[in-house]
Amino acid sequence: MNKETTIITDLFYLPPIEYFVAIQDFEEIQIDPTENFQKQTFRNRTHILLANKEDVLTVPVIGSSKKQLYKDVKIDYSQKWKNVHLRGIQSAYGKAPFFEYFFPYFDQVFGKNLTFLFDVNMELLTVCLKLLKVKSKLRLESRIDFSPKSADIRGIIQAKERYSQRDIMTPDIYPQMFGLDFVPNLSIIDLLFCMGPESKEVIRQSKKNH
Repeated sequence: MNKETTIITDLFYLPPIEYFVAIQDFEEIQIDPTENFQKQTFRNRTHILLANKEDVLTVPVIGSSKKQLYKDVKIDYSQKWKNVHLRGIQSAYGKAPFFEYFFPYFDQVFGKNLTFLFDVNMELLTVCLKLLKVKSKLRLESRIDFSPKSADIRGIIQAKERYSQRDIMTPDIYPQMFGLDFVPNLSIIDLLFCMGPESKEVIRQSKKNH
């Protein structure tokens, strides 16, 4: 039986931990820049944990329609979303053990004021893979190869559903900054800022039936 070596995925904004659980065993991650943009998805939203609640950070976009290509969707900088996101991240994780080491990598991407959501998400994903020491190659591919060595998870990780409705992850509990109850499947930055170099092992342990 051929082992799948390539995974075809959606491109998310600071993806949930579940995304990294799904991609961890693959040599290559393929992303299609020519797919249509979809609203109310992880493409422009992520979840973090504040002192009193789980919060959703959303990147506003300009006039996206179902027929618009994801790569052409522009960020709406007329809204002060970047200040809101950076304040939220600093409020949530400023005292986390690995915040001061890892935050500058993300801050550098935000500082570029990139025009397109797709480009921001690609740069942030590249940073996440680097910090996690994931060696998978990240490739843009509009001619998707559906070979026996490819797995396609596009459309599976949905923002409107709980991770438990899918067969990807059984959360490995790690110390979070706030609250007595563990909140699973937050943005990968929750794990990175709290666990640093141990994040990759938490992801490995979170694989369902690992």
